Amino acid sequence: MEIGYALSSEETSPNDLVDFAVRAEDSGFSFALISDHFHPWIDAQGQSPFVWSVIGGIARATRKLRLGTGVTCPTVRIHPAIIAQAAATSACMMPGRFFLGVGSGEKLNEHITGSRWPEVDVRLEMLAEAVEVIRLLWEGGNKSHHGRHYTVENARIYTLPDEPIPLYVAAGGEKAGELAGKIGDGLIGTSPGPHMEAFDRAGGREKPKYGQITVCYASGEAEARRTALEWWPNAALDGELNQELPSPGHFKQATSWVDEDAIAGRIICGPDPQKHIDRLREYADGGFTHIYVHQVGPDQEGFFEFYEREILPRMVPATAGR
Repeated sequence: MEIGYALSSEETSPNDLVDFAVRAEDSGFSFALISDHFHPWIDAQGQSPFVWSVIGGIARATRKLRLGTGVTCPTVRIHPAIIAQAAATSACMMPGRFFLGVGSGEKLNEHITGSRWPEVDVRLEMLAEAVEVIRLLWEGGNKSHHGRHYTVENARIYTLPDEPIPLYVAAGGEKAGELAGKIGDGLIGTSPGPHMEAFDRAGGREKPKYGQITVCYASGEAEARRTALEWWPNAALDGELNQELPSPGHFKQATSWVDEDAIAGRIICGPDPQKHIDRLREYADGGFTHIYVHQVGPDQEGFFEFYEREILPRMVPATAGR
């Protein structure tokens, strides 16, 4: 099992994201995933920079950290041909260190151009075709594609990396897990579950599986619970709301009932190392080969120091060979 760091674009300015990537590398995290949103979940989070600009900064500032998008939606807001070019450029700037994570997206980010937000089965169909387009263009040479959802005419990506770009697919349900197993080089998820079994059955058994856990380190549990509620109440939402609500204002309304107890049931809060370690091991036992940690709120330095001192030294020997 490898442990990585989540770069939260919704909470962090672009230059700070670059600095945190450097800090993660220096702290011993082997990889990071960076979120790709047009909006934050709620206004209080306050940020949402263009991820491809930030990736360029991280590429120049880091030396060995592997980085992927967690995740990019290549179906509505941005045409998959443009994502193919952006990812190829990023991979050239980070030779052997960049991977593209893709998913079916959220209305929160994808409806902004006025395009239709289709039902989930159509979104998965669009994702499959988008991945086909991306992989076609990564082959190099002049390419055309005339599909149900996308057209590409006489397009060639001239700037391509020497090595193939890994493409991982996010999944939360069984249909998405099955699709990820068929078209992806790996899986990205937020919890263990049946989607991982579907991924394995569809051809993903030997492929990497990336899982995100969310924590809020602070010097005391009470402070951590307050911070988590202020910055990340959306963690308490279940079902399809995360994909269907159209604006940060709607997410604020949907989370008006959330209190500290509800948040503490979803997010590891406080400075008890064992709680963090138990969650990491839970994800490893659930089948994830790579686990990346999202620290909620502004105290990223406290988190890095805590994980350097209390978590990473205890996890690496315990999970070696998994």
